[in-house]
Amino acid sequence: MPAKIDEHKSRTVCPEVRSRLRDIVGASTNWRDHVQAMQERKALHTLLAKRQEDLPPRRMKDSYLEVLLPLGSQPEIREKYLNVHNSVRFGRILEDLDSLGVLICYTHTKQEMQPRSPLSIVTALVDKINLCKKVIYPDCDIKFTGNVSWVGKTSMEVKMHMLQLHDGDYSPVLDATFVMVARDPENKRPAFVNPLVPESPEEEEIFKQGELNKLKRIDFSTASLLKMAPTAEERNVIHDIFLNTLDTKTVSFRSRILPPNSVWMEDAKLKGLQICHPQERNIFNRIFGGFLMRKAFELGWATACSYGCSRPFIVSVDDIMFQRPVEVGSLLLLSGQVCYTEKNYIQVRVHSEVYDADTREHHTTNIFHFTFISENEVPRVVPKTYGESMLYLDGKRHFAAIMKEI
Repeated sequence: MPAKIDEHKSRTVCPEVRSRLRDIVGASTNWRDHVQAMQERKALHTLLAKRQEDLPPRRMKDSYLEVLLPLGSQPEIREKYLNVHNSVRFGRILEDLDSLGVLICYTHTKQEMQPRSPLSIVTALVDKINLCKKVIYPDCDIKFTGNVSWVGKTSMEVKMHMLQLHDGDYSPVLDATFVMVARDPENKRPAFVNPLVPESPEEEEIFKQGELNKLKRIDFSTASLLKMAPTAEERNVIHDIFLNTLDTKTVSFRSRILPPNSVWMEDAKLKGLQICHPQERNIFNRIFGGFLMRKAFELGWATACSYGCSRPFIVSVDDIMFQRPVEVGSLLLLSGQVCYTEKNYIQVRVHSEVYDADTREHHTTNIFHFTFISENEVPRVVPKTYGESMLYLDGKRHFAAIMKEI
């Protein structure tokens, strides 16, 4: 972590982050002016680097930011973050993390002589968010810190930390790793970003971890059950579930009985619909990724709550891939599914897609993975079909990966 912090950076508060982003790209605050604002950004094409080597290298401390969320010292902003359990809405924290991640990347790529950035920086992936506190208090100040930790040609990994003030000291609440991508002013093609130069053995390790994270993501994607058959061990797991649900009174593969303290997977889902209004747009006039994460989390939480019949607490968020942007005016369909359970843990997968009313086509935009812990032990979720069995194994894989880290 950098030793010396820029005074201006350290004074930033959460409500200012979005306005700073608008200033950086020249985005309009009025929806009626958004077309003109985007047209003006086209002229910034000439400021793009032709090669990464033409851009000055950056250090990790160059992008370091501290942002305050003054829930304790400014009670007037508390209501927006408050939930019915008198704790902080985690969905709002997801929104703040997404905005901060983008601002950190713009800080990394800032050119002193350019008042506006030619880059369109968007969230490509939420690699992981691990929490070490069950409850976030609504009347204590929160501090976010973060910096760029790894850089490719056109992508950047950002590590962020959230701390909350208790008895005069800030204690850790969560660690987050996001991956952002840079694109041209019209958000159509990849654009080069400044290289990152580690300055110490500790920073070398952080940079190497970023490279390892990239390789892990490739391996995880390659082994996806949408591409590869389950392993021999996984096939045995599914076959054992199948045998345990057969009706022994009949000699039939179709006659299935639900074991005690279990729930069929088809009965462990919730669905939701969002109309994507201009209010929820980002600085590039698409729907804000943080808004999508908040809505997906809230549906995931409700799915876990209704399944476990008690209040669930978020343990981890991982592997949120932003597959395609969501346009303003879209109908966003969300589907939450309990796909794996173990003791009092509930693994929830939320699938989001946009529906085009003109063509009647559905397009997947995101897959979200949430790990919750319930106050009580929960029933075992049981797949019935082959497709559900693949969801079960995918959930089991995500859960196992999370358990290794917490």
